[in-house]
This record gives sequence, structure tokens and C-alpha cells, in this order.
Amino acid sequence: MGFGNPVLLGARRYAAGVDLGARGVSLVVLSQRIVGAGPVRLEWLASAPLAREAMAGAEIVDRAAVVEALRNVFSELPRACAAASLRCALALPASATLVATVPLARLAPAGSVDDSGLHAGLEPFVLAEAERVAGVERGELAVDWNVLPATPHAAETQVTIAATARQHLEARIECAAMAGITLCAVDDEAHAALRAMRHAAAYELPPLEPWVALWVGPEGVHGWYLVDDSVIRQMRFPALEHADLVEALRDLVGADQAGCVQISGELAMLRGVDFSLADIGEALGAPVLPFECGPLADVGWPLAATLVHDPACAVAFGLALRGVGE
Repeated sequence: MGFGNPVLLGARRYAAGVDLGARGVSLVVLSQRIVGAGPVRLEWLASAPLAREAMAGAEIVDRAAVVEALRNVFSELPRACAAASLRCALALPASATLVATVPLARLAPAGSVDDSGLHAGLEPFVLAEAERVAGVERGELAVDWNVLPATPHAAETQVTIAATARQHLEARIECAAMAGITLCAVDDEAHAALRAMRHAAAYELPPLEPWVALWVGPEGVHGWYLVDDSVIRQMRFPALEHADLVEALRDLVGADQAGCVQISGELAMLRGVDFSLADIGEALGAPVLPFECGPLADVGWPLAATLVHDPACAVAFGLALRGVGE
């Protein structure tokens, strides 16, 4: 079938992102044209509650409850989504995921990079670094990594390493399989949310404007200062080096100025540290925009209004973005 075929030109790639947490399961389905550079479209949003005792931090305590919740969120998919070959990705809690960025030159000797730019032989060095940072034997870890070339904001090639306990990964793969779902990827919550906020920023912010992305999760606040879509600095709070959230935010920006703040996650948790969106705006001297899926909702079937404007959907959205982009 040629690329000029009108059937192929109208075909879309579908992907689903699933966020599994203590409050329940959230599902986002996105699509994009297979041929051409059309925009990503929001196809479906759904959520299902979980009993409080089903999860204990990153641990799945009641697998039967998780399987039932997964079946529930997928049970009412529109016909176009249900009939499509969905690429599904699921989130791992940020508290269970270790992410480290190491200069390639420090991680491995020069011989690990051949003339073609392929990083042959890099795996043993990555596994050793993951074992060192996590303090867990490599056989008990699930490890992934990505080589990031040098940019104007990062003078040398970097290797980003993500690792989690293998038991957490296997438990989620098994629950998904029991619900009839085949996972193509498992990703860290915080970085999935960052992917969603980057996507939103491309539509909402002027080109090349420095901005801040914040994600509020069960274990605290993750923050990134970005310029030209490159992460310049990042922070986590609570942390020993920061007396309070205001200090953490100001250290994130440093002497620079952010044009805007994108925020997502469980914003109600800010009340636990007596903070509000207005306080964030005052600390950073920039307007604060909560993430929402609404601008991409242009399909013919109704979507849950509460979820369309829920900043907590950013994780599932970012996971689905990964699927349509791969």
C-alpha cells in the first residue's frame, strides 16, 4: 500500500497511558496521524478508584483490586480506540525510581563509543553505576538508559540512567497482563508529567522563553528549569539542602527569570505545606498555569469534564505521548 493511499493518509496511531496510584487508576488515550505532521489528539479519559489498602507506597498489596480497576478504565473505550492497536505505557512511582545523569566521559572509557556513534559495550558501566547509586545488586534492578548528545546548554554527552526494583516492574506487568493489557513501556511518574508539560508549553509559551515545570507527587515536589526545551536545573522538595519550598523554588531559578510556570500533579497536597499556586507565582515572579488536557479534546464523544481539567492527568498524558511518539 503506497503512502498516497487516502485510507493510509487518514489512519491514526493510538497510545494509552495508565497512571496507577493510591487514589486509583487514570487512563489517557491519544492519537496522531501515521502520515503527516498532524497534532496529537485526546481520544479518551477515564478513571477508576482503588481501595486505600490496595497500594502501600510503590507496593501493590491487592493485585486483584488493581486488575479490576484496570479492566474498568479500559471497559468503556470508544469504538475507534477499542479497535485500534493500543501502545500502552504504565507509570512507576517517582519514589520507587532512581534517575541519575552522568557525563559519558566519566561513566565509561572512550572505547565504549565506536566510530558510528553507537555506544557498544556501555551496558556494564551503566549497570555498575545503577548498582552504586541505588545500593542494590544489579540482579535485583530493572535498568534503562538514554544517551543525550551535547547541546548549547550541556557541553558534553550525558547518560541518563533510570532504575527501579525489579519486583515493582514485574508486579505491574503481571497485573496488566491479567487485565488483558500488554505494556510496551513503564516510565517514571515525574518524567512522564514533565513530558506532558513540555507538550503543553510548546502550544502555550513563546519560543525560547525560559520556564519552570513543577510536578506535585505523593513524596513531594519535582521541579525543572528549562530553556529552549533543555533542562538546565532540577530540584526535589523536601530535601536537606532546602529549608522550605520557597527557597527550593528560588534556587531552581537562581539568578535567571522564568517567563511562566507549568504545574501538574496532586495540587491539593500543597496545602500540606501551607502553600498555594499564588505563593508559587510570588516566589518565582511568574504566572502559574495548571496543566489540563482540555485544549486537545476535539473528538465527537463526551469526555469527563472533571478529568479534562485535572492537573493530575499529566502523568497518564505523558505516558500516552511516549506511545504515539515511538
